[in-house]
Amino acid sequence: MVFGFLRQAIGTQQMPPNQVLIGLALFLTFFIMYPVWNEANVNSIQPYLRDEISLKTALDRVQKPIREFMFRQTREADLKLFTNMAGITNPNTKDDIPTFVLIPAYMISELKTAFEIGFVLYIPFLIIDMVVASVLLSMGMMMLPPVLISLPFKLLLFVLVDGWHLLIGSLVKSFF
Repeated sequence: MVFGFLRQAIGTQQMPPNQVLIGLALFLTFFIMYPVWNEANVNSIQPYLRDEISLKTALDRVQKPIREFMFRQTREADLKLFTNMAGITNPNTKDDIPTFVLIPAYMISELKTAFEIGFVLYIPFLIIDMVVASVLLSMGMMMLPPVLISLPFKLLLFVLVDGWHLLIGSLVKSFF
């Protein structure tokens, strides 16, 4: 979602292409989730495949690191919203919250974070658009689309501040 906001804010409808953004998002997901998947593999999947534990034990163990990750990323208000809707009153521990309640709370927490990042991304590019539109209007050039003039300035700003480094670094750091 953040990459979509970035592309929209800069004003390039198809650059970078969807395949590039999806690939980048996929590899960032692998990078961020590797510790969780590794823990699940070592503690539950491999022992189950070696017939050291039962399927029920493996499923219980595989959920543990995934639930811990989701709890770290979920806002308390979102969790409370879904526990109230599920009819769960005053859960004492995290174990009292079922996974079917945790997953949507995690999802809307991530959506809120993505929109917050998108808003912060939009501000500088919106300012450039407004300045260019004002200058063009004051010069009487009403028929010239402001995007035609502002796009190079937005791209230059993104390159000069090392936008990819800042964006990817911020996204990854938000999970650790």
